[in-house]
Amino acid sequence: MGARRDFIKKTTVAAIGMGLPGGINAMTAKSYNNILGSNDRIHVAIQGLGRRYGAYIPAIAAKQNNVRLDYLCDVRDIQLQKAAQYVSEQISYKPKQEKDIRKILEDKDVDAVFMATPDHWHTPGACMAMEAGKHVYLEKPCSHNPHENETVVAFQKKYDKVVQMGNQQRSSPQSIEIVKDIHNGIIGKAYKAIAFYTNGRGEVPKPVQVAPPTDLDWELFQGPAPRKAYVHDVWDYNWHWYGWDYGTAEMGNNATHELDIARWALDVKYPEYVDVIAGKLQYINDGWEMYDTMEANYLFMDDKTIQWDGSSRNAYSKYGRDRGTLIYGSEGSVMVDRDGYELYDLKGELIKENKSGGNEGGTALGGGGDLSTRHAVNFFETIRGNETLTSHIEVGAISQMLTHYANIAYRIDKGFNVDSDTGRIFDREAMALWKRTYETGWEPML
Repeated sequence: MGARRDFIKKTTVAAIGMGLPGGINAMTAKSYNNILGSNDRIHVAIQGLGRRYGAYIPAIAAKQNNVRLDYLCDVRDIQLQKAAQYVSEQISYKPKQEKDIRKILEDKDVDAVFMATPDHWHTPGACMAMEAGKHVYLEKPCSHNPHENETVVAFQKKYDKVVQMGNQQRSSPQSIEIVKDIHNGIIGKAYKAIAFYTNGRGEVPKPVQVAPPTDLDWELFQGPAPRKAYVHDVWDYNWHWYGWDYGTAEMGNNATHELDIARWALDVKYPEYVDVIAGKLQYINDGWEMYDTMEANYLFMDDKTIQWDGSSRNAYSKYGRDRGTLIYGSEGSVMVDRDGYELYDLKGELIKENKSGGNEGGTALGGGGDLSTRHAVNFFETIRGNETLTSHIEVGAISQMLTHYANIAYRIDKGFNVDSDTGRIFDREAMALWKRTYETGWEPML
């Protein structure tokens, strides 16, 4: 980026001074503004225009961030049209529309890609982007399986690009503050964390094979996944629950966030043992193919534990809120979520709290708000060399492994031991799920 900025800066000055008849006065204000600051402007594309992309627009649209949205990308025309309409209300220019991200990656003016596709596209898409010289804001989950965890980190190291994982609570000032305090002993030895999530998701239609929507590029939607017939209505969020080709169930979908905070607070890496109790316990006869309820246990060195308590379709709240992380220590405890934290002593008395009063939290589809904006701005400023990533992909990938372990334990119906240094599983049956099958030509390889 530095060389590119210097080059653009020098050529811009030359153009203004020599190559434009009449100099600056002959230029329109709009064209001049496009040149002014272009040495620092970041050109971005958004891939995936479902429920999440809107969370990036405030950071992209804010003039002080000096970002230009060059492309909107989605495999369905109606998504492109809806996004174009929404974006037109936020910015004064029209981004180009493109179905195939590979064409966008050929544009050397694009600096970075926001990736908000279904899960099976995340690592392959991010790797393609890095290989093409782009920085990546990679939504959670950063990988579809453990092998991809290793792959996306390896690509980042090889191509030395800025890769921010989209677990935006890492950019919360309150979370940063309390985790630092926990590490400094504010609750003594932090030994246990309970990460939790409750939601009232309803019935899901049984998948029925039909022709794909006429404006959907079903080939591109499948991308890295093995080819199969289209079922109604897999493209619209139900890919989360219709088998393992595209989604990572609720662990990848939401547990990623709270398990990351738990691991961060306890200052642990990979566990030594993982097991789960999970099943489909609501709407038994509908089309949902994964568990909708899961309790997962992770045992770490130094007698530390993380528990996951997730209920996708029973919204009863056991912890007074629908998501968060409860951290126990030898001298107190902390409840932390996207709105801030509460610090308690051993008697359970509240001794301190710090609430953000922000507008991002809960379980509403799509989300977005102040934390997502902070996270995106941190991404931009890291690209410029002014900040350090709050969720570097190498760190995020370790947290992501906790979700993959739980999914594997559920699928083989047993717990297993893990190498706490490397993250590898000491179980042949589990290791058979370490990697997935790719459509020919789509597996990212160095």
